[in-house]
Amino acid sequence: MTRVVLVGPPGAGKGTQAVALSEQLRVPHISTGDLFRAHVGQETPLGQEAKRYLDSGELVPDSVTNEMVRERLAEPDAKAGFLLDGFPRNTKQAEVLGEMLKEADCALESVIQLQVPEDVVVSRLMARGRADDTEEVIRRRQQIYWSETAPLLEYYADILVAVDGVGDVHEISDRVLEALRDRT
Repeated sequence: MTRVVLVGPPGAGKGTQAVALSEQLRVPHISTGDLFRAHVGQETPLGQEAKRYLDSGELVPDSVTNEMVRERLAEPDAKAGFLLDGFPRNTKQAEVLGEMLKEADCALESVIQLQVPEDVVVSRLMARGRADDTEEVIRRRQQIYWSETAPLLEYYADILVAVDGVGDVHEISDRVLEALRDRT
């Protein structure tokens, strides 16, 4: 059983690592961004609610995000484990995740923090070339991440594993897998 949460600032490579790691660990990669897109695309009630916030550029409320994650974790492929990317974002979501897992009679094994210096993530995101990826916007996203996520790192201190997120994709994946092996 592998139940892991990936955390790190925007541009740390969480999505890239989650895809690579889910294959190697044989567990689904569950991304809140993918959940939002799926629900919005299928026009589910949760998707319609999320769309209102997404269209106005606001964060989707925890209640909507929590319910999407709850539904996804109840699917058969997530019973043997999962890799969460983008959830939880804050301690309130972490508490809800803990309740969900307790109801399922299981627990998180590890929280992997991809550590990447701010200048590196800024240059990575600027290199994507998106119109909304100005340095000012990117640095603001970094500030939001740290104000929301720093308490989460403390919340998960007993299962938190920091991994150097700078380098080749495979090198970083190997570091994460080694860190997970060391925890078991």
